[in-house]
Amino acid sequence: MKPPSRETPEAPLDPIDAKHWEEVEDAAEILHDQRPLEAIVALRAVLKSSPRNAYAFHWLGVALFETGELEAARDAYRAALAISPKYLGARVHLSHVLRMLHDVRGAIEQAEIARQQAPQDPEIWHALGMAHAQRGDKESARKLLEAYLHSSPEFEVGLEVRSILAQLGPGKPPDEEDEDAN
Repeated sequence: MKPPSRETPEAPLDPIDAKHWEEVEDAAEILHDQRPLEAIVALRAVLKSSPRNAYAFHWLGVALFETGELEAARDAYRAALAISPKYLGARVHLSHVLRMLHDVRGAIEQAEIARQQAPQDPEIWHALGMAHAQRGDKESARKLLEAYLHSSPEFEVGLEVRSILAQLGPGKPPDEEDEDAN
């Protein structure tokens, strides 16, 4: 399995990154097979032998998130970013976890850093929109989440975003938005 671009720290893979990816490939497959506890064991074993493997920390964060261990997932994503600060997937996941832990300021900060890296990435719009929604900034949330929906997200995520948009209520009519801009 080749590492998806969103889940790689930096591209193209240099020899060390390729080795690190190879070390976590089986664990990532286990996680994709929806066996997060087995993946956690496998990823911790990788980290014992390769403690600077950002992929292992990222995938450990994903596995811990899947088991509901949000604080531990947060710490794993932070560890991945400490090793590889441009690791976009880890930063977006960290933003979501921070939001879920009610650290909205931190969630927005991480999503904004990600947006500076990849301003056209819909996953970042999603993370940032969700954080703005939780903060109560309905207009920013609506703008970002609507842009995200136009990117044709996965079905379940699209349903969740539509539900949040419905909870946010209708946006300002176009003439009011124009007046606010003046």
